Amino acid sequence: MPETDLILLGSLLVSAFLAATLLPGGSEAAFAGLLVVRPELALPALVLATLGNTAGGMSTYALGRLLPRKELPPRLELVRRYGSASLLLSWLPVVGDGLCAAAGLLRLNWFACLVWMAIGKGTRYLVLAWALN
Repeated sequence: MPETDLILLGSLLVSAFLAATLLPGGSEAAFAGLLVVRPELALPALVLATLGNTAGGMSTYALGRLLPRKELPPRLELVRRYGSASLLLSWLPVVGDGLCAAAGLLRLNWFACLVWMAIGKGTRYLVLAWALN
């Protein structure tokens, strides 16, 4: 693989990670831009964007887990009710970060959170890739 492809894919990975943390930004534009310029990199781009975005979401989960567990606010009811499956929506702007942090605060099973989060985030990138074809 040429060095330029590795740089593009590495940049996408970093962009996807940072976009899933509490920092502002979105990785969809970087993902779409890469697919427009280098459509043959669709599969590695999909895998790396999903991996980076999921890792970023899990870092927010970990931060939530570090918070002291006092009286839980009623806003966490959705996550409490649906558990780790609520992280299918972790790709949503603004709300997704809150869902990840809430899952950590509620001490939901990390592996189940990881799986549901990866499915939701990966599906978003898959739909975006499909829309660009």
